[in-house]
Amino acid sequence: MNRYLVKATTVGALGGLLFGFDTAVIAGANEQLTQVFGLTPKTLGLTVFIGLVGTVIGAMASGALGQKIGGREALRIMAILYTISGIGCAFAWNWDALMVARFIGGLGIGGSSVLGPVYIAELAPAKWRGRMVGLFQINIVIGILLAYLSNYIITTLNLGATQWRWEFGVAIVPSIIFLVMLYGIPRSSRWLVTSNQTDEALDVLKMMGSPNSKEELQEIIDSVQMERGMKQEPVFNGKYNLPIFLAVSVGLFNQLAGINAILYYANSIFASAGFSSSSAALQAVAVGVVNLLATLLGMSLIDKLGRKTLLLIGSVGTVFALSGVTAIFYTHTHQSSLVWLLMVFIVFFAISQGSVIWVYIAEVFPNRVRSKGQSIGSSSHWISAAIITLYFPVVVARFSQWTPFAFFAAMMLLQFFVVLFIFPETKGRTLEQIQARFGIH
Repeated sequence: MNRYLVKATTVGALGGLLFGFDTAVIAGANEQLTQVFGLTPKTLGLTVFIGLVGTVIGAMASGALGQKIGGREALRIMAILYTISGIGCAFAWNWDALMVARFIGGLGIGGSSVLGPVYIAELAPAKWRGRMVGLFQINIVIGILLAYLSNYIITTLNLGATQWRWEFGVAIVPSIIFLVMLYGIPRSSRWLVTSNQTDEALDVLKMMGSPNSKEELQEIIDSVQMERGMKQEPVFNGKYNLPIFLAVSVGLFNQLAGINAILYYANSIFASAGFSSSSAALQAVAVGVVNLLATLLGMSLIDKLGRKTLLLIGSVGTVFALSGVTAIFYTHTHQSSLVWLLMVFIVFFAISQGSVIWVYIAEVFPNRVRSKGQSIGSSSHWISAAIITLYFPVVVARFSQWTPFAFFAAMMLLQFFVVLFIFPETKGRTLEQIQARFGIH
């Protein structure tokens, strides 16, 4: 590993940090936004939801954009979107302007969620690829933690009615830094080959520390030519029913656990349990720290315990934690235990669903339809995230605070049995062995 590789992958992974920050920062602003713009539970849900609409569109459109102009150039566009969103949210003069800025930020989140890992994977040598791509996921969690920490620090400054503007505005600085740093890294060698710039691709491979750059370049050329010559196979042709079910269900259950609802509305959840504004922000920081540590633990366990085992363990742990949260809001007692139960939830979620989802979706499809399969699984994840985020405050207002947590607990109980009886274990198996088990040749 050399400094060029470290620099390029670090910059590429910064998109993950902004992804996490922009995702979670609204948690600290929900209360003030409700007051300033006179939001109802429905319009508050829409304020959070519009960012996820942008995320879905950004994720769907960015792949084609990256293939056309290259990952580095496409990431620059995402950095510009992040910057525009930060400025727009901080200086929004009405709710409509805020919604537009949130949507633009969602486009950046969705685009970077696709472009960042792909850029790193195409750039890093094979022996470092797994760890380098994993850096993007770690940065997402770090970004979430930094958002919570930033919100807490701002609440202690007593900025009054402008507090929410500062919470959003903080993102402007790292967005500009990300954009500037993107002008100091190379284009990926694989994209250069697809655009017939093989001389520059060879230079990049050498720069990244490839032990045999000419041989690796030829492998890339052969791979690209083979992909161009392969007949495009439809994924919905019957024989991929089981992989599609696995990808869709793991994406759905990821959100039916309630993770994004908790991340987006963390401060509001703590406030509803009787915590003050600054105390609620501090509790959210604690949740963010646990999320980071548990994610690192999950990544270290996924190849040791296996995907199915982690999902089963996570199901049991999240059912316990969510049932406890339900009991607190139902009985209006033991509110001091709320932060501990949410930490338990985060730990079990991060070591199971949080670590398994993207690995599992990538493993269950063969190469010829993998990108389409990943799109299906990712879409089920983001669409369910958008729906749950939209209706969480509405359900709380119409029914009670405990109702959504009871629903999330029931879904995790259902996940346990679906995983137990249907999900195969893929640990230690080659992609070819996995397909053979599905009857796909």
